[in-house]
Amino acid sequence: MTIQKLKFRQSVVVFAQQANDNKPNVKILLLQYCVVIQLISYTYFKLTNMEYSQDIKQLQEALSFTPDNIPLRMMLVQKFLAENFLDESINEVQEVLKRDKSNLAAKELLAEAFYKKEKYSAVIMIVEEVQDDFNLPFKLRLYYTKSLVKDGNLKAAQEEYQKILTMSPGFSDDELDNALRLKVNDILDEIEMDDAGFIQKSDINFSNVGGLKDVKREINLKIIKPLENPEIYKKFGKKVGGGILLYGPPGCGKTFMAKATAGEINANFINVTISDILDMYVGMSEKNLADTFDVARTHRPSVLFFDEVDALGANRHEMRNHSGRHVINQFLAEMDGIESDNDGVLIIGATNTPWALDSAFRRPGRFDRIIFIPPPDEEARATIFELSLKDKPAEDVDYKKLASLTAKYSGADIVAVIDIATESKLEIALETGEIQPINTKDLVKAIKKHRPTTTDWFNTAKNYALYSNQSGLYDDILKYL
Repeated sequence: MTIQKLKFRQSVVVFAQQANDNKPNVKILLLQYCVVIQLISYTYFKLTNMEYSQDIKQLQEALSFTPDNIPLRMMLVQKFLAENFLDESINEVQEVLKRDKSNLAAKELLAEAFYKKEKYSAVIMIVEEVQDDFNLPFKLRLYYTKSLVKDGNLKAAQEEYQKILTMSPGFSDDELDNALRLKVNDILDEIEMDDAGFIQKSDINFSNVGGLKDVKREINLKIIKPLENPEIYKKFGKKVGGGILLYGPPGCGKTFMAKATAGEINANFINVTISDILDMYVGMSEKNLADTFDVARTHRPSVLFFDEVDALGANRHEMRNHSGRHVINQFLAEMDGIESDNDGVLIIGATNTPWALDSAFRRPGRFDRIIFIPPPDEEARATIFELSLKDKPAEDVDYKKLASLTAKYSGADIVAVIDIATESKLEIALETGEIQPINTKDLVKAIKKHRPTTTDWFNTAKNYALYSNQSGLYDDILKYL
């Protein structure tokens, strides 16, 4: 029994002896008071002498001989945390920090203890005192992020969570996901509410594509027939879907061909732009990419079209930016369908620079079918002239002659030629007030003013086809030239 308890009892006895025998109420009150004090003393005694595990007792005994042993004290802190002695763990961590103020591992344990005690502001203060944000330990950043959520600072929490996903791309936490991440169902809800529409039904097919018979025949054999006859292909162990890469000079209708392919098989068409994927915050680009693939899988059969795919899948060896490599790795994982089945999802990529694409994308099972989209042939050029002039005042136009004069012109080049001819007629109309129709002579004059933009592309592509074509990837370019 302690000296304090003896003194307390003696004072109670003296007070009781001095009480008047004729006042029994005082005696009853004294007895009640003594009982309460005893209970308080007993409870205090139990709380201050809680039974620790044998491991903790041994660590405490060892520390009594070597109080400056930081690794030993850290082990004691971990034991206290494991057995939920939070106050004791905080006291011991503070002892560590008295001896080593920059110990990040100790701050990580201190943050864990404070978080469990629901002292979120204390966790935030711990991290904000750390100057080296880049080397912040994983768990310390995790408790900091969770504390920011609890504190209501969701914007800062999202930034920190993106850093966590960069450190560990496969990490997931239900609490943070619910607070910060946008789920696929939420995306689908937004899509349904969006008037512009993320998912489209293509209203064109191959009948709307002039010329390019060889390209259409190749797409039909490699893409459309498997989708139209899935049972036959499954018997041979072939999956329906997969990936194709369309490459060629700019303005030659790669996007139009992809949309026509979707219309030919009556599939949902999802046109993915670079801005849909790339995000200024680290980790969000990978998430956007994964969510896009999930949307395509939910709406199969679907065509997932990536324009300028080389911006997402550039050669990793030429990258200085680590975040860009993470995006490529995520893209490859989604194409492989490791965690999800891509059956019924056709992935089409379009690029003007196939040589800039990471070689891993050309592995079988990814963009294993590569199709060259050349400038429109003579028949296609005549059709493009006719369709582009359909809603304009035009007469006596010799489409065959115009097509013969525009070899190597892309579809975009032909539209530019028509714009030049239209502008000259507009000037006359503004001066005279009379509308004169566009004729062959006007268009021939415009052709002389506009040279084909595909020339520069073929000059570059020719070098790759001649000197970097060991796999035969660019044979179609040589054949065209």
